[in-house]
Amino acid sequence: MFLQRIGSKGIRLGTLFDRAAARHPANFVILDHDLDIAPRLGRRVTLTELADLVDDFAARLWSVKVRPGDHVVVHKSDNFDISLLACAIARTGAIPVLLSPKLDGATVAELLRRVGRPFLVTDQDKLQADLPAEVFGLSRTVLLASGEHEQATSFASLAGVERVPAVAMPIDHPTLITHTSGTTGTPKLAVHTAMSFESRYRPQATVVATTVRRSEPVAIHVSFVHSRMFTAMPISILQGHPLIILRDDDPQTVGELFTQIPPGFIEAHPNTFLRWEELADDPRGPLANVKYFSSTFDAIHPRTVNTLLKASRRRGRRFAQAYGQSEVGPIAARTYSLKDGADFNGRCVGVPFPGMTGVRVVSRDGAPVTKDNPGFIEVRSDGRIVTYLGEHQRWQQQVNDGWWRMGDVGYRTRFGCLHLLDREVDEIPGVQSTLEIEDKLFTRLPELIEVIIIAGPDGRAVPVVCTRNDVPLDELSWKSAVVDLPALADPVQWRLEDLPQTATTKIKRLELARLLAAGTAG
Repeated sequence: MFLQRIGSKGIRLGTLFDRAAARHPANFVILDHDLDIAPRLGRRVTLTELADLVDDFAARLWSVKVRPGDHVVVHKSDNFDISLLACAIARTGAIPVLLSPKLDGATVAELLRRVGRPFLVTDQDKLQADLPAEVFGLSRTVLLASGEHEQATSFASLAGVERVPAVAMPIDHPTLITHTSGTTGTPKLAVHTAMSFESRYRPQATVVATTVRRSEPVAIHVSFVHSRMFTAMPISILQGHPLIILRDDDPQTVGELFTQIPPGFIEAHPNTFLRWEELADDPRGPLANVKYFSSTFDAIHPRTVNTLLKASRRRGRRFAQAYGQSEVGPIAARTYSLKDGADFNGRCVGVPFPGMTGVRVVSRDGAPVTKDNPGFIEVRSDGRIVTYLGEHQRWQQQVNDGWWRMGDVGYRTRFGCLHLLDREVDEIPGVQSTLEIEDKLFTRLPELIEVIIIAGPDGRAVPVVCTRNDVPLDELSWKSAVVDLPALADPVQWRLEDLPQTATTKIKRLELARLLAAGTAG
């Protein structure tokens, strides 16, 4: 799309912190945890210090023969240094492959095999507790971000090596590999280029630059391995916002931090915002200064939006919601205000970015696409990945005459708004939209902290519910809430921590349905 291409130099992750530090040398990043690779830096770090850290670790990688075009897998304990290491790897011209700390050892081994004997960055804890011994045979060299292991080389042992200049790679060269959520099986490895990332960066950077003052602190709680981190973080540091990076989404600790440093803009996963609903009642007002809440992951519920907006005291506050996918980035967006109430149509995910992204909905049966006859959602964007590593044929199957099939079904209104009804694989015969039912249940039952509608063993729609503090679901309240909804089986109550989740805290619906069919207790 032409506005994504004009004058693009690519995202240039390897020099990202250099450029940010040159513009805003004294600006800082606040962390809620220590960096495993540099605990000495503490939890308030300047951009200049982070630029030096990235340069230092690029030199250490170079000293063990990491070279342009090599793959370096990062699978370590959860920490912002995962994102910093990705920048250091890109600085050498190599390609970082980021694997979520939540992946199990067998999946990591399978993905190492798919990459083809890469370098592996991990840590002592992962080697001792999670990873199988075969990772040594599947890796060219194993590097440790922290700790020691007799078969691995620690970064600490490489301290003081000679610094090396940053390597500039072509704009269409792979610059980062992330993985899909794995909601439908083993994650796919999504290959991004510098150009594709810059194309994702532009629409969001444009919006933020025109709506959020530079003095506003930006808080981010996004998986450190997710592609969204590599647009949200550059926007913040290049535009000069003080940046708050959160690893922990516990409302108590987040409330304390936000009380000390009130953010003006927050980017987080939908389920994180759901958990932070209780901050709205915090007398310290940790969300009082927020001008914009933002989520680019596609299932935020109206109750959550309304609750958070009520917690802010800023005039003109908004909740910005974008629809997208790991493979293509943000495609469509809209904002909400308090005027929308708590029962707006959460299935409306907005309109495309003019000149940057496109959307069409393709009929599945030749009949016109409507709410009652939803079609396949297909999109265009230069932010699209260029392949699935080792599975290019699978990538090609998603492309239809230049359009990318999202795997979702929906329709567009006469005003152009895109409405998302369901994932194709989550559709249940006789149910128009499981997501719409979930939206209504969240609004009607404040005690719910999660509700997922899945197909039961007999094909009926089964609600799996989680309540705050695991309080037993009130039967009368439930019956009243579902009286005008499509027929549902009796609700099944689980503990939230027992639901299978992806790295971005999405619930793995197919896995949940399998567990339910197997009779696994929640």
